[in-house]
Amino acid sequence: MTTGRRCRVLYVDDDEGLRRLVGKALDRRGYDVTQAADGERGLELALAGDFDVIALDHYMPGQGGFATLQAILAEAQDPPPIVYVTGSEETRVAVDALKAGAADYVVKTVGEDFFDLLESAFAQAMEKVRLRRQHAESEAALRASHERLEVMLREVNHRVANSLQLVMAMVHMQASHVGDPAARAALEDTKRRIAAIGQVHRRLYTADNVEAVDMQPYLEAMVSELQETFSTPAAPRRLVLGVDPVQLETDRAISLGVIVNELVSNACKYAYAPTEPGEVRVSLAETAGGVVLTVEDGGRGMTPGAAPMGTGLGGRLIAAMANSLRADLAYDPAHSGVRAIVRVPA
Repeated sequence: MTTGRRCRVLYVDDDEGLRRLVGKALDRRGYDVTQAADGERGLELALAGDFDVIALDHYMPGQGGFATLQAILAEAQDPPPIVYVTGSEETRVAVDALKAGAADYVVKTVGEDFFDLLESAFAQAMEKVRLRRQHAESEAALRASHERLEVMLREVNHRVANSLQLVMAMVHMQASHVGDPAARAALEDTKRRIAAIGQVHRRLYTADNVEAVDMQPYLEAMVSELQETFSTPAAPRRLVLGVDPVQLETDRAISLGVIVNELVSNACKYAYAPTEPGEVRVSLAETAGGVVLTVEDGGRGMTPGAAPMGTGLGGRLIAAMANSLRADLAYDPAHSGVRAIVRVPA
């Protein structure tokens, strides 16, 4: 029952004597009862009034109870629960009414039992409505909270991406003032590593899903930047990419992106002679157990046991990222160049 006022009931029945009895009985029990003698008047009052519950008799002249039930549910903005009133032999009618949208039904009897059943049905019907509305309000509040968190997360990713862009600019400025070629190359490598991470955050603040990264456009952008960096007219590098439609959580996407950046950079720098053209192929395939990354070239290959070319930092980063992904990193000894295979479990 609504707090602060008597519960408002619309009782629709063509039996005048029963209407009077119901009105008196429910009034004694704390209800404010409005009565209608037929379906047309009941529909009119239901659409105009603010009722907490409606009791609707099945058999009425003119517009019967079932047609009135359907009309109320179809035309009312927010219809109250409707308790359908039937005869004792009308179980099928009651079932049809429930299927059509009635909240409950009550069988007509003689005496106080009918009023008790009616009041019990009112209480249950209104409780169902209260719980349904409470559930809807909770879901709406949860959706609003989730949307606020998504907006905040996009803003965080936007700021992180901007900050990383600023760091890249500072590293680039520093590299332009360094005379030592090795130091300058190390700073350029650092810039590319920062770019690999920044790409993830740029994807996240522009994507619909802020919890996962679509790996296809992410790797496409990364490979395009790497080709622009390493491919020159004197030493052309062709990068070929094939990616299944895969989405990974942010941390896993960053780790895999760092691995791709290091493997492709190493292949572009060391697989081929400085003036030799070369191709580097990158693929990311989804499997039943996770994803498989393959980066391969057709270059000179690796000499077993030889010291790493460069500082060796790239190899250590690859191993660290693979470990964070719980991934299996292996090099195919049968491949003529270098083929690195990273199996990342789901």
